[in-house]
Amino acid sequence: MSTASNTAFARSVRGRIASLLPSRSDLTRMRRDPRRDLLAGLTVAIVALPLALGFGVSSGLGAEAGLATAVVAGALAALFGGSDLQVSGPTGAMTVVLVPIVGRHGPAGVLAVGLMAGVMLVALAALRTGKYMQYVPAPVVEGFTLGIACVIGLQQVPNALGVAKPEGDRVLVVTWRAVEEFAKTPNWTAVGLAVAVAAVMLAGARWRPTIPFSVLAVIAATVVAQAARLDAAEPIGDLPSGLPAPSLSFLDLGSLGSLLAPAVAVAALAALESLLSASVADGMTVGQKHDPDRELFGQGLANIAAPLFGGVPATGAIARTAVNVRTGASSRLAAFTHAAVLAVIVFVAAPLVAKIPLAALAGVLLATAIRMVEVGSLKAMARATRSDAVILVLTAVATLALDLVYAVILGLVVAGALALGAVARQARLDQMPLDRGDHTAEEHALLAEHIVAYRIDGPLFFAAAHRFLLELTEVADVRVVVLRMSRVSTMDATGALVLKDAVEKLNRRGILVLASGIRPGQRQVLESVGALELLRHEGRDHATTPEALEAARNHLEHAGVLPAQPAAEA
Repeated sequence: MSTASNTAFARSVRGRIASLLPSRSDLTRMRRDPRRDLLAGLTVAIVALPLALGFGVSSGLGAEAGLATAVVAGALAALFGGSDLQVSGPTGAMTVVLVPIVGRHGPAGVLAVGLMAGVMLVALAALRTGKYMQYVPAPVVEGFTLGIACVIGLQQVPNALGVAKPEGDRVLVVTWRAVEEFAKTPNWTAVGLAVAVAAVMLAGARWRPTIPFSVLAVIAATVVAQAARLDAAEPIGDLPSGLPAPSLSFLDLGSLGSLLAPAVAVAALAALESLLSASVADGMTVGQKHDPDRELFGQGLANIAAPLFGGVPATGAIARTAVNVRTGASSRLAAFTHAAVLAVIVFVAAPLVAKIPLAALAGVLLATAIRMVEVGSLKAMARATRSDAVILVLTAVATLALDLVYAVILGLVVAGALALGAVARQARLDQMPLDRGDHTAEEHALLAEHIVAYRIDGPLFFAAAHRFLLELTEVADVRVVVLRMSRVSTMDATGALVLKDAVEKLNRRGILVLASGIRPGQRQVLESVGALELLRHEGRDHATTPEALEAARNHLEHAGVLPAQPAAEA
């Protein structure tokens, strides 16, 4: 490689790295209205506290892991992420993925998976893959969200019923076992606290959406449990007064191979949920647009750092981001403030937080799951088309019964297959009447008897090509077939091969095939499979349909089917 090429490559790499790092414009926006952002960050922190605690408990690593994630990952994603309004931390969707990982590999395995996923996210940012989020169909997103809401709700059943979490990594099995255990030894205190907290949150959100009823309900439940000495209301338990020192002691190099698949799943989910959340934030504001690659980079750094402090993998959080936008945040200072406030709570109020009943946190997450379901949006999606309804239901059921990443992949595959089917159905092979021109009625009738013209309309590709083969090769006994190809919108190798096959079969029957209007972009595909050479033989490839019809008439003359034109007419 020459010196000039090396210099250009180095300049390109530096420019790419610079585009992923914070810029001076970020600082300018943070200085624009700091008071407003600080107030928004404080509000989000109040809303995020019970969620961070609850998702930490649900993940299996404990409330302290949820707080560490919210503080460390929330701060780094706020500074390095691609959205000014995104709030990151532990989420319900990630919790769903982490539960089976904890069961198979233990807490250390989860921390290692988070670190590996962070590295993968940074690599995805460097490869500029963020733009592909826009290709995820809306029914897949809606079904994914509905499935997550169901899983989050079911995960809270053991704590809401006040029973120990049964063994198992399938949420439906665990839920059923928890119900059986509750039936043997009912704990109505836990049920009452969970239902009361959820009811206050849901009713309060309708009455005064700006008031953080989740915190008020949790405080009230904690006070009641302490004042009435409700032993059946099991508390969170002791929490460390501060973040642990960063450490890599959890990392076992020998186990990284077995953790690769879970890490890919976590990275895929973190990318999907973070970019989806950032897109939601863009839609709630005017003039805001996130940088998807930088968002992946920020989430990558956040997930590399969080495990060092005992935190679980993090993503952009749609609910907290929505609160951030609604409370007037205008820059990333708000999200950073949210992390800072939670850090203060960790250092100052850990003894008080430790007394919160687990049932109260279960109530918070039950209400969160219910609020995730947008009934109007689901109805609209289900009524749009039958395909959209199928994709939505399939993705939701797969999310509930299988794995989140597999559910999204399945939804994308089915959506792609249905879309290909819809596109393939748009392709048509229409028989066109012959232009009479200057021919007499008798001559035109004779031409129509021996010449048939077809117009190929739409895409000629693998999903539709074989139908054309059947229609073309079943043509009645004629002498010449004219293919009008000016309206072929796209063609792939399969389409070109099928066309070649059809031409060869017709030729073996003694039928001459002429083509007209082949576009320049399609000639390369036809030539690569040998179809163009077949059509070029003896002048069978024509620029216009009239030229092809004239060639067809000449062929019939030579065959003695038509009388030769007088010299003057010729």
